[in-house]
Amino acid sequence: MIFIGVCGASGSGKSTLAQELTRDINASSVVLQQDSYYVNHPDMTFEERSRLNYDEPGIFDHDALYEDVCSLLSGQPIRRKAYNFSLHARCDTDELIQPADVLILEGIHSFYDRRLLDKMFLKLYVSVDPDICLLRRIQRDINERGRSIDNIAEQYLATVKPMYERYIRNYVTEADVVVMQGGKNARIVEILNGYVKSVLEGGR
Repeated sequence: MIFIGVCGASGSGKSTLAQELTRDINASSVVLQQDSYYVNHPDMTFEERSRLNYDEPGIFDHDALYEDVCSLLSGQPIRRKAYNFSLHARCDTDELIQPADVLILEGIHSFYDRRLLDKMFLKLYVSVDPDICLLRRIQRDINERGRSIDNIAEQYLATVKPMYERYIRNYVTEADVVVMQGGKNARIVEILNGYVKSVLEGGR
């Protein structure tokens, strides 16, 4: 199994890149989203949960994510984790995720845990202009997460931008490849897919 990490700012196109990478490799693949591994806080009220900083590294259950990655890499299935962004609560399922030829982890802090970094065969950092990231985040949060523009703006200024400047933009130093323009960069996706195919065929 090849383990690939995809990191970058919120709205940079990490999910799109992960999907494009799995489209043409002619092999089985699994994509894990770090967003599914937010720490659950059932003891808090909705208002308290809504005020948490969802862009800082400690908001994620890194141990659970690491254990799931290790299980898949060792050939064991895992149960799918999920998160409800409208309720700010975990909503894990009983669906089993089976091991595959290619495992991709994408998330804003996917390069945070050194244990995961050491297991990644290929580390990709998605680099997109912050203004474009913000516009994409606005569209996503309104259409998919039921947020208001005022709420999005408040969160961006309070946590998204500061956490990007403090942590996320610095993850580029861990990357093997910097993907400019996001997941729609057809040329780099084609090159990466060709490389992954060659590795799967024994060309490493």
